[in-house]
Amino acid sequence: MGDPEQGRFGEFGGMFVPETLVPACQQLDAAFREAWIDPAFRAELTDLLNNYAGRPSALTECSNLSEELGCRVLLKREDLNHTGSHKINNVLGQALLARRMGKTSLVAETGAGQHGVATATAAALFDMDCVVYMGAVDIERQKLNVFRMQLLGTEVRSAESGSRTLKDAVNEAMRHWVAVVETTHYCLGSVMGPHPYPWMVREFHRVIGDEARQQCAAVLDGGIPDVVAACVGGGSNAAGIFAGFADSDARLVGVEPAGGAAVGRAVPGIVHGSHSYLMQDEWGQVLEAESISAGLDYPGIGPEHAHLAATGRADYIPVTDAEVVDAFQLLSRTEGIIPALESAHVIAWLSKARHELKGQTVLVNLSGRGDKDVAQMMDILK
Repeated sequence: MGDPEQGRFGEFGGMFVPETLVPACQQLDAAFREAWIDPAFRAELTDLLNNYAGRPSALTECSNLSEELGCRVLLKREDLNHTGSHKINNVLGQALLARRMGKTSLVAETGAGQHGVATATAAALFDMDCVVYMGAVDIERQKLNVFRMQLLGTEVRSAESGSRTLKDAVNEAMRHWVAVVETTHYCLGSVMGPHPYPWMVREFHRVIGDEARQQCAAVLDGGIPDVVAACVGGGSNAAGIFAGFADSDARLVGVEPAGGAAVGRAVPGIVHGSHSYLMQDEWGQVLEAESISAGLDYPGIGPEHAHLAATGRADYIPVTDAEVVDAFQLLSRTEGIIPALESAHVIAWLSKARHELKGQTVLVNLSGRGDKDVAQMMDILK
């Protein structure tokens, strides 16, 4: 099985970084372990999550969508959090930890901009300097979130190499961290990267699954949903909600973009500091991921998800961009909830699998709201 607290999820995980970053990762590991068992740290984080981020997030029964699809759909509403997504859970935890470690600056990567906005928000709250790297392609299609970060006092730097998307933003952020590691914490936005990030970020997002487990018990007479589903790029929102149901009989489903299906390719390799599944060619070169969603435009997946896939505990299913566009409109039309394009991937799978899911109860992690994607959708639907 491996030990997540030691950086291992079965055969996956580890810490594959330049020697200059090994002490920083070890320092972060020690600091997180110490903080996570400190009641004062946990109390301060809980207070921030409740009174700043707006937790607990609601569980919404989707009667209209359920009638159309033939299954009972419950939404875990991470889109209602401050800054509009699940990202704030992890960022508030890491910012508190950075302050505890004596760091004065944050650096982060972002794809769709939601993690960047959340990091910029925490930096403003804690009076820290902040730099966010974002692929040039994503900067163009997510202008609103770029402006939000700048408004919050963060410097947004464009990643111009490679595909100029999320993978390249991670590369630039890690290079930046190497140069300023004494004063700066790298606020990584998903359950990927070197240990302790996959484990630590999962723990900061565990609140999603723990809340959902209690909320589902209340509406299902003590029971659990038949299926728990979430979109997967790196996989933080999925890891968070899966954590609440991993010990249950619920089927776990991660929905990937067809153009970035790291699990679908099932090729193990090392990228950004950990051993996991990723898209690569026969020579081991990392392939470029393609997705309508900037937040899922990543060629790898977190090592815990690779382990869940390898052991059969979770299923990972791809959907196409065209299916996502239809799903974006479906949830908007039936429930008056405009989802982020990332979250619309899960609705796309529900729609496609409606006959398979007939009569079942499906809990969907609605990881973000669609404000950021409306302009992009306007262009697509012209």
